[in-house]
Amino acid sequence: MKKTLLIVAFLCCVITSSKAQVIGVDVGDIAPEIDLPNTKGENVALSSLRGSLVLVDFWASWCGPCIKEQPLLLKLHNAYPDKLSIYGVSMDTKKPLWLAAIAKGKLPWTNVSDLKYWTSPVVGDYMLQSVPLNFLIDKNGIILAKNIHGKALEDMIQNQLAQ
Repeated sequence: MKKTLLIVAFLCCVITSSKAQVIGVDVGDIAPEIDLPNTKGENVALSSLRGSLVLVDFWASWCGPCIKEQPLLLKLHNAYPDKLSIYGVSMDTKKPLWLAAIAKGKLPWTNVSDLKYWTSPVVGDYMLQSVPLNFLIDKNGIILAKNIHGKALEDMIQNQLAQ
């Protein structure tokens, strides 16, 4: 009887101490859903891109570092058109500036914004404090990396797609 109780107690400890996968913004978490309007006003859910590697890129037309990173994103988008999706989330509040930045940068990927910046629900969901900020998400919606830029981003995407 003691042996059985010890086994049951051990199993309870193992089961309750294992970390369940949660929705959050840490590496290993399930990325929170985003469902915002694109440039045509049609909502596009982040989850609609499941099945491919996804880079969620928080940016704004007035953010110099964001604009500076766009050529690399364009390079990655063109290099892996069927394996990598980019989901650009703009923190702009003025639609003409947002649309102009997309046109100027020739950004062909999904771009969304609710034009609310700090009052947007995604700010809290993704604990956004500044831009640029990005999250690399696997085909199942699991966060692989966050706030990764430049060569490190390029290398990680290449490594993920080589698997």
